[in-house]
Amino acid sequence: MKRKIYSLSLLLLTAMGMLLNGCKDSFDFDKEVILVTGTDANPLVRFVVEEMPSNFIVTASATGKVKEDITVKFAVDNEALERYNAANGTNYFPAPASTYSIDGSDVVIKAGTASSTGLTVSIVSTEEFVDGRTYIVPLTIQSVSGGDLRVLDASKTLFLRLSRIISFPSLDISNYNFYGNYYAPEEVDLPTYTFEIKAYINQWHPGSNPISRLCNFGPLDESITNGLRFGEHGQDINSLQWVSPGGGLISSTRFNTGQWYTISVTFNGSTYTMYVDGVKDAELAGDKGTKFQRLELGMSWYEGANPGNSHPNYQRFLGRIAEVRLWNRALSSSELQLGICGVDPESPGLVAYWKMNEGEGTIFKDASGNGFDIDWSKSYQMDTERDKSSYVNWVLDDANKCAN
Repeated sequence: MKRKIYSLSLLLLTAMGMLLNGCKDSFDFDKEVILVTGTDANPLVRFVVEEMPSNFIVTASATGKVKEDITVKFAVDNEALERYNAANGTNYFPAPASTYSIDGSDVVIKAGTASSTGLTVSIVSTEEFVDGRTYIVPLTIQSVSGGDLRVLDASKTLFLRLSRIISFPSLDISNYNFYGNYYAPEEVDLPTYTFEIKAYINQWHPGSNPISRLCNFGPLDESITNGLRFGEHGQDINSLQWVSPGGGLISSTRFNTGQWYTISVTFNGSTYTMYVDGVKDAELAGDKGTKFQRLELGMSWYEGANPGNSHPNYQRFLGRIAEVRLWNRALSSSELQLGICGVDPESPGLVAYWKMNEGEGTIFKDASGNGFDIDWSKSYQMDTERDKSSYVNWVLDDANKCAN
């Protein structure tokens, strides 16, 4: 059992701090107030859940030592979460009641102290959690008895954001014989779009050509390209280029081996933007959207008679992939960050969603339900259907973990 104790900060609130937290109350420095411990800094607190049960201790505090015992009553307040989402443009979900327990409702701030006894929130199950959703247990101070102290409205609710440690299988695409194309049954027009892929670099391949080609998507005729490749045209071997419909973007990020990254590229109708783990990295002005009917993994076409001296060999990507997604809209940075580990398959604008976590077999399911399942026994190379099923390699180890 893991126990995470949320420590008390005894710093007095200042008027400036209250303004930064959006508080409209006038503050009387001559009178103490009650708040949920720590919410003066940020009401949204990450609660890491790795094993069951996982515990988090919540306390209340006063801004000074109290003269008599004060009882503070807490309650789960999902309406407060609705207000938080509306005010901040977020889409957090209330944790289902069956997934957590709370050992009571009352805490006490003893006379002569400023911190209360603890209330333990325990996560007991994640079976009802939907992949891609971020859940919160919102705890609000419902009432205070004793001491004639008021509750500071801006700091009366604690939003416990449940951060699950998720283990997942991934697809190792280090063998260049794996590389090929998926041809979708129909073409999708994308005047605006987002494409995402999780990538893990085992190592940079040796040889005189440093390019590591990760993936590409677009129409069947390849008249529009969206290619992601490392070490292109004299760039650092660990820099990423997005060959977008409007031109090339080079990442400022320098990628490490042995680390998962979520790479996202978006087009909003006027700007191409590259993100790394949801953080904006590079952008370029432009006005051309794309089309989708083909997804290429690795470098799939040969040059010359000897496959050993082919582009797939020279431009091989020695690593793993997971969580490949295509949207018909440009996602915001906050949306991208919420989707680091996964997204809700019913998310608006989701065109195709290949989690690539089956762990066995050669079919990569489209979790969106839009019918874009990939069968790698029917992949294409040089416009010829080829059975690549014998090169599908699944990996599940300690490196394949994600904290949402």
